[in-house]
Amino acid sequence: MPYHRSRSAPVLRRPFVPACAFFALAASNALAADASLAPFGAVGSAPTAPWHVVGLPQQTKPFTRFSVVDIDGKRAIKIEADESYGNLIHPVQAAVPAHLAWQWRIEKPLENADLRQRAGDDTAVKVCVSFDLPIDNIPFTDRQILRIARGKTTEPVPAASVCYVWDAKLPAGTALDNAFTRRIRYIVLQSGNDRLDRWVSERRDLGADFTRLFKDESPNGVPPIIGIAIGADSDNTKSHAVSYVSGIVLEP
Repeated sequence: MPYHRSRSAPVLRRPFVPACAFFALAASNALAADASLAPFGAVGSAPTAPWHVVGLPQQTKPFTRFSVVDIDGKRAIKIEADESYGNLIHPVQAAVPAHLAWQWRIEKPLENADLRQRAGDDTAVKVCVSFDLPIDNIPFTDRQILRIARGKTTEPVPAASVCYVWDAKLPAGTALDNAFTRRIRYIVLQSGNDRLDRWVSERRDLGADFTRLFKDESPNGVPPIIGIAIGADSDNTKSHAVSYVSGIVLEP
């Protein structure tokens, strides 16, 4: 997994090592120790614990903004990415098989995003699941880079995350690695802008999706789930996106 910049690539604003920390999960004893997800909180406020915002280690760029709103009769998280990066994390402990269900909606998409390239690696909205994949299961070079990333933060950094994205261009069903690190792998669930300002419901079999993306590193089963993340980022494309996520729940 190369992490140098190619000759034709622009200067990158998301170095490889911090990208490994994409879903750092806080290890406080007060956080939930089961599969239930807490409510977002009161309208007009920031999301309440154990939901919390996590960025890159030593992040200096703006953070994506998360606020609790009511829209169309739904309690939701409004996600505003303005040349920014950040994720709203909920730690959990859940065995697989499990399903994740939610509704999402895009108000302003990212027209210039291209998940196939580092310079375009931004998402208007994403819902992600982190798994407790043993570090010994991943390639040697990835292990060393992950150890470096873990040394740059006091929070745990998972070795495997599946991210569901709504992309403006890539066809629904597309699966691909994150352009910075194979520790994060994408599945495109919605494509295009024909459903802007409309709620779309999703329900995913997490075990099946993990196996599809990470079977090469976990051939004997699916590790436990350790976190759920909601996010958006627009730092690489220097653009602006607005989206919403509602009704997110882990189910048997």
